[in-house]
Amino acid sequence: MNRLTTSLGGFDLARFPEHPRDPFRAWDAADEYLLRQLEGIDGAEPVDLSGAVVVVGDRWGALTTVLAGHHPVQITDSYLAQRATLANLARNGDDPDTVRLLSARDTPPERIDVLLVRVPKSLALLEDQLHRLAPAVHAGTVVIGTGMVKEIHTSTLKLFERIIGPTRTSLAVKKARLIFCTPDPALARTPSPWPHRYDLPDGIGAVSGRTVVNHAGIFCAERLDIGTRFFLNHLPERSGRDRIVDLGCGNGVVGTSAALANPEATVTFIDESYQAVASAEATFRANLGTDTEADFLVGDGMADVPPGSVDLVLNNPPFHSHLATTDATARTMFHGARTALRQGGELWVVGNRHLGYHTQLRRTFGNCTTVAGDPKFVVLRAVKR
Repeated sequence: MNRLTTSLGGFDLARFPEHPRDPFRAWDAADEYLLRQLEGIDGAEPVDLSGAVVVVGDRWGALTTVLAGHHPVQITDSYLAQRATLANLARNGDDPDTVRLLSARDTPPERIDVLLVRVPKSLALLEDQLHRLAPAVHAGTVVIGTGMVKEIHTSTLKLFERIIGPTRTSLAVKKARLIFCTPDPALARTPSPWPHRYDLPDGIGAVSGRTVVNHAGIFCAERLDIGTRFFLNHLPERSGRDRIVDLGCGNGVVGTSAALANPEATVTFIDESYQAVASAEATFRANLGTDTEADFLVGDGMADVPPGSVDLVLNNPPFHSHLATTDATARTMFHGARTALRQGGELWVVGNRHLGYHTQLRRTFGNCTTVAGDPKFVVLRAVKR
């Protein structure tokens, strides 16, 4: 846990889930720069926060917690960001009812007077969010974006310009930058292009030639990534009434492949991204219809799956948390999978060879075998003994 000091006071903040040895803070220089701008810097007037305040993309709830006294609406695609926000509010003695938490899939507020945007890593997610928020913005709305310099590109500014109105940037401070956008109510906007659909290639097992649906912000939304392609070619061949989990499901193509290959199985799709779970459900329904049983969960890994209830977990774990490279998410997924699996149940993992997941799997399961590999990727299997 670390302490963020602002003109509004000091705030104890942590990421979620909180790890005692986590070296990363729950905020960065971009968040600090935005908060200073709201307070009034370099002779500027403080921003009037008496109206409807909306905070978009707050990564660990730092902005929302500091502004809790102004009853902001937080919009995020991340379940973990929502949990972090609730934990940080409680940590600082704020009633969680002081803020309203919405997902990227929820209907935005009808009116926004102050719009604060933490620029996401995905340009597509930003595009979709701005399209959804634009109808609530009016000529008097204060629109400020923030991000680290390496996160803000010409294409980022063009999106604000095209969807909201004239846009400019600040000078860089501590490698962070602000975006100032003046809403233009007369701006002619085209509809959001999301979601995208495309057909999968041949030669990848049960999903060959099938349709994939991708909402904005999903990894490799325009095409099948090579790691998933490799995994699809080496999925286990099983039959019977298995309970299968596609953990970190993304657009759901792996779990959909498992369901197509074994019609008797029941598949649960899990991701911490609301957009991902919506994509997985759309992909599954596009290929197996509305009558086929499946579960779609937004959550913290396997936390909501009953222990000993699963036969097979399929997992392509992420190894980035925003801009930081970390194996913390993979470790959490592996431990959660072991708890959820029945005796004899299996975890199948695909990952970049250099990540060395076999070491962690042996620590967690006591065993690990290599199913397939090439110079870049490896598919690993661990069994709950």
